[in-house]
Amino acid sequence: MSGLPAVAVALILLWSGDYSPKVQWTLTLFISGFWLGFAIALRDRVVRPLQTISNLLAALHEEDFSVRARGATRDDALGELLIEVNSLSETMRQQKMGALEATSLLRAVMSEIEVAVFAFDNDQKLRLVNRAGEKLLAQPMERLMGQSATQVGLKDALDVTGFQTRQLSFPGGIGKYGVRHGSIRQSGVSHDLLVISDLSQALREEERQAWQRIVRVLGHELNNSLTPIKSIAGSLGLLLSRTPRPEDWESDVQRGLDVIASRAESLNRFMSAYAQLAKLPQPTLRSVDIAALLRRVVSLETRLSVTLNPGPEITIQADGDQLEQLLINIIRNAVDAGLETHSHEVCVGWAKNSQLEITVEDFGPGLAGTTNLFVPFFTTKPKGSGIGLVLSRNIAEAHGGSLTLENKKTGHGCIARLRLPLK
Repeated sequence: MSGLPAVAVALILLWSGDYSPKVQWTLTLFISGFWLGFAIALRDRVVRPLQTISNLLAALHEEDFSVRARGATRDDALGELLIEVNSLSETMRQQKMGALEATSLLRAVMSEIEVAVFAFDNDQKLRLVNRAGEKLLAQPMERLMGQSATQVGLKDALDVTGFQTRQLSFPGGIGKYGVRHGSIRQSGVSHDLLVISDLSQALREEERQAWQRIVRVLGHELNNSLTPIKSIAGSLGLLLSRTPRPEDWESDVQRGLDVIASRAESLNRFMSAYAQLAKLPQPTLRSVDIAALLRRVVSLETRLSVTLNPGPEITIQADGDQLEQLLINIIRNAVDAGLETHSHEVCVGWAKNSQLEITVEDFGPGLAGTTNLFVPFFTTKPKGSGIGLVLSRNIAEAHGGSLTLENKKTGHGCIARLRLPLK
């Protein structure tokens, strides 16, 4: 069609001119042949590449990323277009392969983990469940899919916000479960994601280890007191059974009774300390002025001067009595460390970042080891009870914070850091 106007004009001029029929027919065939030849060449150059591109796009639409255009060069625009379509097809092939591998991995993980995973659509119909979920509900996936949350017994679990620990009963087990409720999107549609983990076994293991630690500590302390009491009681029994008795037998009996009384008093102190650690009450929250609290605690230490570095004015919601006991413990430890090396300097400060941080810095010998710092009844002091740091950390954690002790990176001494949330 693009060559038709020129051919028509040429033929009109040819046949209307004064030419012989032989020339007219010869030129007519020559012009028509060139016109048809260029039209066919143009079709091969344009139409066929467009058809190839159409076939490539159709293959992409059918997610067949193995089809490629051959013979494409960058000599013309259509060749560059074919090269870019080939590149797009290869990129989509790699992405599909990665998605298939990721999906396969996710399915394998979902199948092997011991945590039950469920997904519900907007109508609270079950759309996804793994092997642990089948075991928990004691039904195969084919029977569970499409059932409502009420039918499978998970209606109450869907009411959970965030993460909660609940005592639940399922066809596949009864016990304490950790329930986490979130949301995911699949194919643009929002789904409720429910993850249920059985905490009973882990809690039983932790409980067993806790009882072992308690029995080990109690047995050690009881043996330390009962062994000498038993030995002295036996010696006193032998002394009283002798006839005649030694002249100084009364003084020996008195010394033995004093030792028994001393060990009994030591055992009583241990049990009182243990009761104090085990019965820490929940903090009673009220407004606490940090600057005033630190000034009051620092003023209680009279063995050496404690430097209080100024900080910002901060008021938090906390149990002032418990925080005061915590600060007394760590400042007392810092003072003890300073007195060991005759370094009469302890610095207390506080700062406000994303949370409140109170630091107590000493210039003592530092910590020989941090492994047993927070082990109950472990102490390096001759007259220490071994519960001060444990009690302090429990107080910090009850307030949603943390307590750490570490040696200073430069110089001698240790830094205790108490971090507490601002809200």
